[in-house]
Amino acid sequence: MILYIDKEQIPYRFEVELDGEVYTFEIHYNSECDFFTVDLYLNNEVIVYGETLILNRPLFLAYAVKRIPKTQIIPRDTTGTEHRITYKNLGETVFLHVGEENETVQT
Repeated sequence: MILYIDKEQIPYRFEVELDGEVYTFEIHYNSECDFFTVDLYLNNEVIVYGETLILNRPLFLAYAVKRIPKTQIIPRDTTGTEHRITYKNLGETVFLHVGEENETVQT
């Protein structure tokens, strides 16, 4: 599955069901340094605040919190040419991959 991020709507929230729970993701953009962060919520309670999106690195990897989804979410570049996630490439060649990669979810 691919989570499509509409960067024109940032900051914004969307919900995704993972591992039997409905998680809320809130995407933010830092225009000064050209990077994105995500906040993760479960039942309106913040679990992770300000996780930076890093190319090919699973989200929430550094957290040992039981309420974080076990399913990995990994920002990937479909062209294999990018070195980092930027405003220009997010949603163009870089997408958040979750589980199976052949399904797209519009958020």
